[in-house]
Amino acid sequence: MSELHVYNTLTRKLEKYEPINPKQTKMYVCGPTVYGDSHLGHAKSYISFDLVFRWLKVAGFNPFYVQNITDVGHLVGDAEEGEDKIQKLSKELASEPMAIAEGFTKSYFDDMDRLNILRPHISPRATGHIPEQLEMIETLISKGFAYESNGSVYFDVKKFSSYGKLSGRKTDELQEGARVEIHEDKRNPLDFALWKKAEANHLMRWKSPFGVGFPGWHIECSAMSMKYLGESFDIHGGGLENQFPHHECEIAQSEAATGKHFVKYWLHNNMVTVNGEKMGKSKGNFVLVKDLFKTYDPMVIRFLVLSSHYRSPIDFSAEGLMSAQSGFERLMNMVGPVLKFEEGREEKPFTQKLILDWFEEFSEAMNDDFNSPRALAVVFNAVKTLNTNPELLVDGGLRSELPSFFRKTVGEVLGLLPENASGKSFEKELDSAMGLILELRTGFRQEKNWSKSDLIRDRLTSGGIVIEDGKEGSKWKIKGS
Repeated sequence: MSELHVYNTLTRKLEKYEPINPKQTKMYVCGPTVYGDSHLGHAKSYISFDLVFRWLKVAGFNPFYVQNITDVGHLVGDAEEGEDKIQKLSKELASEPMAIAEGFTKSYFDDMDRLNILRPHISPRATGHIPEQLEMIETLISKGFAYESNGSVYFDVKKFSSYGKLSGRKTDELQEGARVEIHEDKRNPLDFALWKKAEANHLMRWKSPFGVGFPGWHIECSAMSMKYLGESFDIHGGGLENQFPHHECEIAQSEAATGKHFVKYWLHNNMVTVNGEKMGKSKGNFVLVKDLFKTYDPMVIRFLVLSSHYRSPIDFSAEGLMSAQSGFERLMNMVGPVLKFEEGREEKPFTQKLILDWFEEFSEAMNDDFNSPRALAVVFNAVKTLNTNPELLVDGGLRSELPSFFRKTVGEVLGLLPENASGKSFEKELDSAMGLILELRTGFRQEKNWSKSDLIRDRLTSGGIVIEDGKEGSKWKIKGS
């Protein structure tokens, strides 16, 4: 198997993947801010990192995965000033902020489960880690990297000389930029909040050595990631839009606090666009995955995302979804029946040269920075070969190893065979359709309409489905199974 290479945003190049500890990969991904249901942009991000997680497992890197839940501190517009997104919604709905957060956290996991996204090992909540955040803030103050001002605490960007190394932005350029607003409590417009003073009407508030307040958005991820993964770890992932300022600020405060290199590999997925503009709640151009589920199988959504490289954007359109549905159905038309060949689900080693070659090509694609479009192309090439050479499906051909090949590639790595659907969503649909067909055919037999009964049987036989009539009724099976 070829070596894994990943594109590291920090170095802006493809690098051989070598974890800090060869026995385990430690991985952190920025999770959702839970103030609304998940949209397609969320689906792209978390399917992308689910693919990374799955391949690291299959490739033997033993990943330990942490993905947080942001339930406080993320201000409207990702700004330094303004209202907390969850608190804003709680006022609009006249509900407690934590009730809002818990409700949308459940909604998030429900959506991700339907997309067959594996749960992280730990999903820490920001509100559950206030002590760790306060401890880190005090460390930064004691080391001279942060300062108190009017009940808030800010990170002094000028004290961290390599600020901007992830995004490639220079502090001088940023100071001149229109995004930076002057604030009287800050020494420098670029300084970012570690702790914010809570005004009297602020619902989410905690006591601290600096006064009653709430944490800044950036400090949460640093505190939670280092609590569970250590001061230095292997992979930090997130959306491209989080590269600056969120991830840039994470690096600054983490390395200032510990004096150590924070993360070895930074991975960023690209976004979903609508007519070339980023999809997002703030823009009002988003589509909820729950709404897509009303029309499309969740695996079609997953297939759509995997058809594009994680670092490439997806422009949302009805045509794209229909194309994904067509592609997924073509894949399942072969994979579904092949999975019926196996007895049990024990994994069988690949010995047949053709399957070994396919899996080697598939592995090379995944080792090329998790290239899912190329990996899918390998699988479709296998499907095409099987369709044009049906003799490979009979005993003595590839029959005994094909189920394991598809379960490993299409199921275990690409995640297109959800376990909560018994790994056989295609078969469930086929069972339902065949039930109706057999019921119709039984009616013709009872009417002694043998021509129509035989026509149904013969058409099914030509399509690879065998009908067996007996005293207890008619049964069906895939030819050769």
